[in-house]
Amino acid sequence: MRWALVKVCLAVTTMVVVAFAVPLGLVVEEMARDRALSNAERHAAGMAPTLSITTDRAELSRAVATSETGGDGRMAVHVPAVGDTGAFEVGDPRAGARAVEATRKDGRARTAEVPGGFVVLQPTALSSGTAVVEIYVPEAEVSNGVTTAWLVLAGVGVALVIGSVAVADRLGVRMVQPAKRLVGAARDLGEGELGARVPEEGPKELRLAAVAFNSMADQVVRLLANERELAADLSHRLRTPLTVLRLNAASLGDGPAAEQTRTAVETLEREVDTIIRTARDAKPQTAVVGAGAGCDAAEVIRDRMAFWSALAEDEGREARVAGVERPVRIPVPRAELAAAMDALLGNVFRHTGEGTGFSVDVHSAEDAVIVLVSDAGEGIADPEAALARGAGSGADGSTGLGLDIVRRLAESTGGDVRVGRSVLGGAEVRLWLQRGSPRGAGSRRGHRGAVRRRLSSR
Repeated sequence: MRWALVKVCLAVTTMVVVAFAVPLGLVVEEMARDRALSNAERHAAGMAPTLSITTDRAELSRAVATSETGGDGRMAVHVPAVGDTGAFEVGDPRAGARAVEATRKDGRARTAEVPGGFVVLQPTALSSGTAVVEIYVPEAEVSNGVTTAWLVLAGVGVALVIGSVAVADRLGVRMVQPAKRLVGAARDLGEGELGARVPEEGPKELRLAAVAFNSMADQVVRLLANERELAADLSHRLRTPLTVLRLNAASLGDGPAAEQTRTAVETLEREVDTIIRTARDAKPQTAVVGAGAGCDAAEVIRDRMAFWSALAEDEGREARVAGVERPVRIPVPRAELAAAMDALLGNVFRHTGEGTGFSVDVHSAEDAVIVLVSDAGEGIADPEAALARGAGSGADGSTGLGLDIVRRLAESTGGDVRVGRSVLGGAEVRLWLQRGSPRGAGSRRGHRGAVRRRLSSR
């Protein structure tokens, strides 16, 4: 199948290249010929003013010699008989007498083929008859640039054929080698690539093997994610005593011992941030959770609010939670939702002053769930930059993740994240989670409208 696809693509591309390149090359040849003959006609017409003034042989000889083409021996003038003066020719004539007479008789310009090229014959009416100006156009001038054009077209054609064969070869590999993908994914998983998955496609036996492999990989990811969440949670719990230490250090006044204490506290805070950042960044992306799996968002939010309430009480923050009285099922793992809530609530504590209140509101509809995290701080000056992946600065007091964890969670369900102004006066982060499988943009807009109408009616 792989080589058959390559042969078909080679044949089709070759026919297309020939069908377009050959006519285009012929057009280029015709354009070059027309350009050369048009220039010759222009030079011939330039002798008309001189012929209208004089038909003296000496004067015409000087005019021909000083012209652009006459100096190269490419111009000739055929003057008819005038009175007692017989007909004569000036320059280097190449056209036959028959062609000259036919041009004089018809009174129209014509082109005749001569050895080595072409001649353009331009008639000019005089009081005593019709003079004919002859311009010789060499074959090299008629075909000027044609060879280069053919070479360019040939090069483009060869490049297209090579490119099409390469693409066809890659497509053939993807079509006939699903087993190699399974082997590669198994090797990657063994080397620590925890995000390695196999598309569940191909023959039935390979599809079943891919399903089993993906299930095993998901189980490994969940086990490692639980360990990393535990490390991150334990590190978060250190923030409360660190806050007390920082406040006590600030009241020590000046002196070497006080300065050393403050430096030690700052160092310890940076180390805690490093642990959190390492645990979060090392967390692998998992596949979209299937139907029937997931967690209770209300239970997870209650648990995380209980965790952060200790630090909120120490800093004099008023914390409020609403909409978590009843179970709210969503199709995401519990560990991922907990990590997202920790990121949102951690941002409130890191980027607002002590005593700043915050709230978490959960709104549930048939097909979607909205989680609103609001605070009474100064708000977010640049929401678009805050939502950018990897936009965190990594400065002291920040794990450098921004809202990337939250955004990945929302996109895994087909939802999104919005940042705006809250009713408390500060920032509001709206986490939109779809309960069904991810849908298109038009379908999501319809669901959002239904949820907004439901929320506005409350």
